[in-house]
Amino acid sequence: MNAPTFTPSPACGDDAALPPLLLKRGERFLEPDVYRTCFDGQPAVVKDYTRYRGTPVSLLARVLVRHEAHMLQRLSGWEHAPALLGTIGGLALGMEYIPGQTLSTAQAVGGEVFEQLQQALDRLHAAGITHNDLHGTNVVVSAGVPVLLDFTSAWRTPRWLRRNPITRQLSRSDLKNLVKMRQRLTGQRPSAALAARVADPGWVAVVRRGWKRFYAWAKRV
Repeated sequence: MNAPTFTPSPACGDDAALPPLLLKRGERFLEPDVYRTCFDGQPAVVKDYTRYRGTPVSLLARVLVRHEAHMLQRLSGWEHAPALLGTIGGLALGMEYIPGQTLSTAQAVGGEVFEQLQQALDRLHAAGITHNDLHGTNVVVSAGVPVLLDFTSAWRTPRWLRRNPITRQLSRSDLKNLVKMRQRLTGQRPSAALAARVADPGWVAVVRRGWKRFYAWAKRV
């Protein structure tokens, strides 16, 4: 299914003279500019890759827009993800603006927020989707509800592949990041059951040690 297209208006309410508000300037490779604007009088967020128009990487930028739009369409109506508003010219993505504080800026977060977040991740993983970029700036707490942002790196695995080691490791990585955020903000350590769920299997430790050795060797040559 193709994502709908939409045209952002410059501002909400009666003050149409206000310009869009830049939230984040994309500085790294294939990192979009992110700004807040309006759609049908409601606040919206746009992830904008149009600076790549006419360049060799514009096709890849279009793939990223399409991919995230696809993910948000799949999660339509779920309270833990923003609603997709549509795409703009293939190089920008519009979504619902979620008011609130990110976990990276929040001073205090109750344990119930992390319980909700863990349940949300469990549901996401049960649907075969891993977020793959779960950190404080990608979780907004809005009216006590954690909402996941930035599904650019998210991946959906077909049902018949969901028990494979790589998919399970991606799910484990999501949960590990949750554990780290909860411990940092609440001081709460994971339960024995959750600690067992996020413990790396032996093959991961072997791969990690091999990579570290290769990296150390590569730096010397």
